[in-house]
Amino acid sequence: MISPGLHQHSHADDLIQARPAARGLLPPAPPAPASLRLLGDAVDWSIVVIGALMIVLVFINVVMHSFGKDMAATTEMCELLMVWVTFLGGAAAARRGAHMAITELIDKLGTGPRRLMDLAISAVSAAVLASLVWYGWGITVAGWTNRLTVLDIPMSFQYLALPVASFITLLFVLWDSLQIMRGRSHQERFGCN
Repeated sequence: MISPGLHQHSHADDLIQARPAARGLLPPAPPAPASLRLLGDAVDWSIVVIGALMIVLVFINVVMHSFGKDMAATTEMCELLMVWVTFLGGAAAARRGAHMAITELIDKLGTGPRRLMDLAISAVSAAVLASLVWYGWGITVAGWTNRLTVLDIPMSFQYLALPVASFITLLFVLWDSLQIMRGRSHQERFGCN
């Protein structure tokens, strides 16, 4: 649900809605434009599907071990999937403002200084994410000639998780920065946490 004070800021907020708390498997999401909500839902469902796939692959391999067999590609496939689910999980956490933060100092600041500090933190985060996108893309391009040993696919499929998920996270951080500039508190931005 959107905080009551959220509608006091602009008419564009009519397009921004939070996902209701009881909507199946996905956790509640903060208010955002439809495009970011769809992107966030795609990230969330990707995490669910990848996690389920990893569970199935490992379970099948454990059962096969009981018959003296082994699915050699399981380890490599699960490693590739683990990289993707980790980076996408970081994006999902950024969307919800759920990354760990020690806020004792900034919680003592007044509204104006707190907003400036939140903006500074977002700016540093955005700069780091932009560099991860840039350098991650370079690593991905360079990795096309290297191949995974068992799966025999380019390692770039694994490396691609870094720039893709960093770009998605960057979008969520930039959206949050815009909300901070509009004067919204953490509770208004992530009220469903």
